[in-house]
Amino acid sequence: MRKPLAFVLTATLALCATLAQAQDTPLRIVVGYAPGGATDRVARIVADKLGSKLGTPVIVENKTGAGGRLSAQAVKAAPANQPTLLLANPAVMLVAPLVFPDAGYDPERDFRPVSHVNSYEFGVAVGSAVPVKELPHLMAWLRANPDKANFGVPATGSLPHFFGLMVGDAAKVRAEVVGYRGSAPLLNDLLGGQVPVAFDTFDSLLPQHEAGKIRILAVSSAKRSPLDAKIPTFKESGMDLAATGWNTFFAPMSMPKAQAERLSGLIVEVMKDPDTQRKFETAKMEPVVATMAQTEAMLKAYRAQWAPVVQRSGFKP
Repeated sequence: MRKPLAFVLTATLALCATLAQAQDTPLRIVVGYAPGGATDRVARIVADKLGSKLGTPVIVENKTGAGGRLSAQAVKAAPANQPTLLLANPAVMLVAPLVFPDAGYDPERDFRPVSHVNSYEFGVAVGSAVPVKELPHLMAWLRANPDKANFGVPATGSLPHFFGLMVGDAAKVRAEVVGYRGSAPLLNDLLGGQVPVAFDTFDSLLPQHEAGKIRILAVSSAKRSPLDAKIPTFKESGMDLAATGWNTFFAPMSMPKAQAERLSGLIVEVMKDPDTQRKFETAKMEPVVATMAQTEAMLKAYRAQWAPVVQRSGFKP
């Protein structure tokens, strides 16, 4: 049934008014982690360039708490007249909704993917007290020393946590996962010998590896990382495993689709900028240029890979 012309005109004018108002209102980018962290750095690099393209300020708001879930809950509730994006990682948009009975949001029902902007890999590292230099030797050492089979991770329920479980299963090692409150305390205990093995993002482990204080044995990407091409992948080390994490912008469903599509196009322009790419590389992060459709496809494939891993683990917060 065709709608009356007056109805169509009214709806079109309402949408145009919403978009015009959004152009005059500062855009908020909400991050669920403290200033200075990897996700926060991504948000601020993009915000700086995006504000120039929008012609309005872009404000980065750090809404910490509950492992990032508070940030997703806040953006879900954002009114249509307050342009707001969430910059989130798999811990917030994949793991939490699977392991918490009520995370307070549904990633697929409450959010629209806007743009995938960076990827990161994981690494496994050992402290100086562990007498191994290659991944197969580490797994043999752990099987021979089951009382020392502890894997440190930056947070329970994080992607490094589940990737560590995948590695342990592949190597038939029954490991105890030890969760920390971030990479800094994890690295302190790895350096001090309180935990023999650490799984964390590659960029977090790399500075201490370069200083010769720990040894990264393998990287989880499909190819060797450009950050240090001397370190082999898990596949090269005999384990058929590959995994990456990501940071992606999401819009609440309250935002008109046309506005989300416009923001996606502008973020793509920002990510193509050579200066943006240099800033990511200086921060030891891999920039990604992805349209809305490409982002949606990535997330679909990612859920198919990781949801069964999280569910099989039986992890409960």
